[in-house]
Amino acid sequence: MAAVARGRWLPRAWLCRRAGPGCGRHYRAALCAELKQPLAIKEVASRPVRPHEVRVDVHFCGVNFADILVCRGQYQEKPQLPFTPGMEFSGTVLETGTDVSIVKEGDRVIGVSGFNGMAEECVIDQKALWQIPERVPLREAAALPVSYGTAVLALEHRARTRPGETVLVTAAAGATGLAVIDVATNVLQAQVFVIAAAGSDEKCKLAMQKGAQSTVNYSQGSLKEAVRKLVGSAGVNVAIDTVGGDVFLEALRSLAWEGRIVVVGFAGGNIASVPANLLLLKNISAMGLYWGRYKEQSFPVFSRTLSSALQYCQQGRIQPHIGAVFKLEEVNDAFLHVIQRKSTGKVLISLK
Repeated sequence: MAAVARGRWLPRAWLCRRAGPGCGRHYRAALCAELKQPLAIKEVASRPVRPHEVRVDVHFCGVNFADILVCRGQYQEKPQLPFTPGMEFSGTVLETGTDVSIVKEGDRVIGVSGFNGMAEECVIDQKALWQIPERVPLREAAALPVSYGTAVLALEHRARTRPGETVLVTAAAGATGLAVIDVATNVLQAQVFVIAAAGSDEKCKLAMQKGAQSTVNYSQGSLKEAVRKLVGSAGVNVAIDTVGGDVFLEALRSLAWEGRIVVVGFAGGNIASVPANLLLLKNISAMGLYWGRYKEQSFPVFSRTLSSALQYCQQGRIQPHIGAVFKLEEVNDAFLHVIQRKSTGKVLISLK
């Protein structure tokens, strides 16, 4: 990707001072002005906060594959151009609207912004913020919402994973894959046997270091056959798939009687058709998980997953893996890092 355009640097004291209506302050943001083109770093004018809104000084913003897709026009949500990507962030509260009661100035928070978090400042509804516990650093907190929110929902809410069951996770060295391993191994009290499937020996090694009991390098042969060698012909109880295509089909065929597969994404670029006869023959369930949709359709469930992730992190039961951190002006490099599969764990943009 081409180098990003740089806006004039503004002193931090200016950026962080309290903003009033019409004060004329600006902040830097990554802007998508044209689909399928590099992002530009521009100065954006601050706007006043509404009664229910909060202004946050953003410290870290997560980079997700959805950010890349939305900037290509290939995501299910299509913001109006120009827009700022960034679905999740951590930071400190700068200002609150008159009706805000959940947070106060100075609080450390994570936010789920719906594609406007990749900026030095974010104005957001108070309901989209969660306070960060004292012992959780801002850096690690920024890695929690999407990856760990998805992992908790997939394992606990959708798949209803039970003690003693076997879990197969694909793209196991990615941010969501490692989060699934972390939650399955450490939150479910190590009572779940985790098989991590990844595309290289190096990524398989990382998955083992993070708690997986066994690994499969699916670039070296059939995933189904490799799983069979590990658990026998009975198969796995739960599969969490973020790859799609042939990997999804292999994971589906690896399921045990009454097994469950949760479709989280299609990082491989292909969407497979489900062979319905397999669902019937083994009484298995194939289900989807669109994490962000819970925010609108079932907010209590959505909020509970984030609160749980923060609590697990505060208790030391989970440890988010940060694979790389880029500066805001390096946002296009960060995207390329994810596209080229160079990343393991979460990729972050640092706004400080």
